Amino acid sequence: MTSPTTIRVLIADDQAMVRTGFEMILAAQDDIEVVGQAADGLEAVELAERLRPDVVLMDIRMPRLDGLEALRLLTRPGLVDPPKVVVATTFDNDEYVHRALRDGACGFLLKDSGPTLLIEAIRAAASGEALVSPSITLRLLRGLPGASAAGRPGDATDSGLSARETDVVRLVATGRTNAEIAAQLSISVGTVKTHLGNIQTKLPARNRVEIAAWAWRSGIAEE
Repeated sequence: MTSPTTIRVLIADDQAMVRTGFEMILAAQDDIEVVGQAADGLEAVELAERLRPDVVLMDIRMPRLDGLEALRLLTRPGLVDPPKVVVATTFDNDEYVHRALRDGACGFLLKDSGPTLLIEAIRAAASGEALVSPSITLRLLRGLPGASAAGRPGDATDSGLSARETDVVRLVATGRTNAEIAAQLSISVGTVKTHLGNIQTKLPARNRVEIAAWAWRSGIAEE
């Protein structure tokens, strides 16, 4: 029986083996239920409208309608309670990333990112946050206007962040997951989440991508 807190996921990918692999990873989680699979973008849109999933895990290169067009339809203005969309692709292309995030994606993963990041991206999307593959995050954020390792040292102090919150921000900026941050700082995942909530309020930032962007712009990010 589905719990009220269960995250309902629709998987859209034109490769049956990929869909099956994703389903096996996600279905093994107590808080995630895979409610359907789509083999192309058009079917993804149709199933999303009928099944009302919380999150759609969307490939980009698919027949009939590609994932980016399907994303645009699923997040278009005027929709009531649209699903969150996490894009998962083998194509490490900056244009795809920019288009996906611009059109409302709540995550962008490379398919070789691994099960841990996939699960965390689904959970982040369901809670209204965004998670982008670390390699993509680093490349994009390094190119931000004003991003500099030298930075502006006053920015971190002016933000009101504590020393531990600043440590968390630095790790977020290098694409670490909550579990990785917890392990590196020897704290619990719950404590990491609390720090992130406080950080978002202080900066302010809507999600971890904006936290990372601030870190690179302010110069406190580390390689």
